Amino acid sequence: MAERMKDAEDRLLESMFESAPVADDGFSGQVVRKIRRQLWVRRLALPTAAAIGGAIAFKPLAGLITIAANLVTLIPQDTVAAATGSIPQIQLVVLGAMLLGAGLLGIRLIED
Repeated sequence: MAERMKDAEDRLLESMFESAPVADDGFSGQVVRKIRRQLWVRRLALPTAAAIGGAIAFKPLAGLITIAANLVTLIPQDTVAAATGSIPQIQLVVLGAMLLGAGLLGIRLIED
């Protein structure tokens, strides 16, 4: 019943939307084209900048990797063997990740 009752504002809005469109000599089309062009420029700007930056950074990154590979050969092997004993087992890492996920899920449920 409430949907059928219309006040003066509803009737005014309906009459405004039922009226003929205003002739603008293509202005609306130009505005829409300009907005779409700007959207495409924004969509392509970040990937293009990332590609250019990656191309510029490729040679220094390759040099850094070769230097790091040379430094790894300088580390004594007994130090590497001692360090591997302190690495936690995979079961402990998985258990910690599960507990972290459960804790984050619990916090999210409490907030809701």
